[in-house]
Amino acid sequence: MKLSTRSRAAVLSTTLAGTLALAACGAANESESASGGSGGGSDSSAAELSGDLVGAGASSQQAAMEAWQAGFEGEHPEVQFSYDPVGSGGGREQFIAGSTDFAGSDAALDEEELAAAQERCGGGEVFELPNYISPIAVVFNLEGVEELDLSPATIARIFAGQITTWNDPAIAQENPDAQLPDTPITPVHRGDDSGTTDNFTDYLFQTAGDVWTSEPDGVWPLPGGEAANGTSGVVEVVTSTAGAVTYADASRAGDLGVVNVGVGDEFVAPSAEAAAAVVENSPAVEGRGEYDFAIEVNRQTEGSGEYPIVLVSYHIGCLRYDDQSTADNVQAFMSYVISEDGQQTAAENAGNAPISDTLREQAQTAVDAINAG
Repeated sequence: MKLSTRSRAAVLSTTLAGTLALAACGAANESESASGGSGGGSDSSAAELSGDLVGAGASSQQAAMEAWQAGFEGEHPEVQFSYDPVGSGGGREQFIAGSTDFAGSDAALDEEELAAAQERCGGGEVFELPNYISPIAVVFNLEGVEELDLSPATIARIFAGQITTWNDPAIAQENPDAQLPDTPITPVHRGDDSGTTDNFTDYLFQTAGDVWTSEPDGVWPLPGGEAANGTSGVVEVVTSTAGAVTYADASRAGDLGVVNVGVGDEFVAPSAEAAAAVVENSPAVEGRGEYDFAIEVNRQTEGSGEYPIVLVSYHIGCLRYDDQSTADNVQAFMSYVISEDGQQTAAENAGNAPISDTLREQAQTAVDAINAG
C-alpha cells in the first residue's frame, strides 16, 4: 500500500476536522446511536448494575471515552460513571493508590508500577488491554503550509532545538516544492506526565538515536520550548502561536498542518489504518501476566503504509476487586469498550483505529476473568 503524501494529507485534514466536530457533539447525541456490546462474561443485567465506576488517565482517550460513556450509560443507567482526563501518569498513580477502579494510559505499566499495581490489586493479577489505537500526529501552525514531509532525524532536531526556523536547509531539502518562510520554530511539549510524550520520545529514541539521546519518558526530558498540560493544552498553544509545532493525538489536529513521516523510502501520513497496520506487526511485551496484553510497538518499521508514531492506549485494572459491584461494573464497561459496537462508536467520535479481532479475542479472556472476593 503506497501512500500519497499530498492526497493522503488532504483526506486526513478533512477526516480529522470531521472527527473533531463529532467529538464536540457530546455524549447526549452518542447515547442514541451507541448500542450494547458483547456482554462479556458478566451475568448481570442492566437493571442489576448500580453504584460507582471511576476512571482517570489519558486525555488522548477523551473523545473516545465520551462515546464509551454514553453507550455504557445507555445500557446501565444506574451506574454513576466518571472519567478524569488527568493524563496517563496521573491515571496510573490514582489507580495504584486505589482511588480509581481503572486507569487509561498511553503507556503500559513499567516494572515498578506493575509491582505496585499488583499490590493494589490485593496481590492479584493486573489486566492491561490495548483498547484505543491512534496515530500521534506532528502538527504545526505555518501560514500557507498544510503539510510537510519530514524524516525522523529532522523531527528529532526540531524538538531538540537544533533546527530553529522553518526554512532550514534540512526541511527545505525534504520539501523542495514548499514555500517555507523564515518563521521561528516554537516546539511545544506536554508539561504533565504523559503517555503521549512517552510514545513520542520512544519513537525519536529508536529512529533518530544519533540526534535524540534521551531515553523514552513520560516527562519531557529537555529544557526549552513551550509546555502545556493535556492534549487540548498543547493543541491550543500551537493553534494560537505562528510557527509552533507539537505532537498530539491525530484526532485533535483540526485545521493545523500535519507532518508526513519518513518510513523506509516513503513518507506516511498519520491515519487510523496506518496506525493499526504497525500495531498488527508489533510483538507483545515479554514476561507479563496471563491477562496483560501490553505491546512493544515496532517504531523502526520500514513496512509500506505503516505509521510508527502510534499511540496504543490501555485500560488498566484488577482481575479481582474487593466488592462484587465494582467487579461487575468494570467487567461490563470493558466488555462494551472492546465490543464491535463500542469500538465503532469510539472510532466515529475520535477517529481512532478499531482494535482487531485478535486483540478483541485476547481482551475478552481478561474481561471474562474479572471477579470479586
